[in-house]
Amino acid sequence: MARKKSTASRLRLSGALVLLALIVLGWGWWQLHHWRPGRADFPVQGIEVGAEDGAVDWKAAKAIGASFAYLDASASAFARDPVFVKNLEDARAARLQVGAVHKYDPCQPAEKQAANFVTVVPRDAALLPPAVDLDLLADECPVKVSDAAVTSELMTFLNQIETHTGKPTILKISSSFEKRYHLAAKIDRNLWLERTRFAPDYAGRPWMLWTANSMLDSAAADTALRWVVVGK
Repeated sequence: MARKKSTASRLRLSGALVLLALIVLGWGWWQLHHWRPGRADFPVQGIEVGAEDGAVDWKAAKAIGASFAYLDASASAFARDPVFVKNLEDARAARLQVGAVHKYDPCQPAEKQAANFVTVVPRDAALLPPAVDLDLLADECPVKVSDAAVTSELMTFLNQIETHTGKPTILKISSSFEKRYHLAAKIDRNLWLERTRFAPDYAGRPWMLWTANSMLDSAAADTALRWVVVGK
């Protein structure tokens, strides 16, 4: 009889522990998908949006606290985000400040990528400084590209799009790209870093923008959004 009671007690304890673990996991999941940095520390907050995010309710985005939006505009030498123009118009109609993002491809010539960007993004003084997304490495390029060439070509690209926009570019550098090329110390531009929940420090110097949650669930879209804050 005592053995049966002991077994029952262990089963109840195991069940309670499983329930507790599920509650903790559920709370963690909710936090991960709904967390945003506090306004007291980061008063200016916004989003990054592209075609992959689907339709965005821009009024709802503003209502939940977005004051600006960076829009995926172009990528590599030929790719263009099919909803950039619509997102630009709709975000502005909702009274958000807007900027454009180019996804850089180290395998493609800088001149062709710059031509792609300037074809998509208008010359408009009201736009925020452009951002270049640096995540793709040159390791898989059909023709070998040295690390020095990556930096040199990127500078050519930056100079050309900055001539078009009239503003210095923001470097949106992933941790893997920075680890490989150490661009934060080589190129004097403002930085945009990424790390969900915890402030990033992998660039070795202060950042201007931080993607604080890359999977934010909100009323502004059916899919998770990339939530971005401006540093102090």
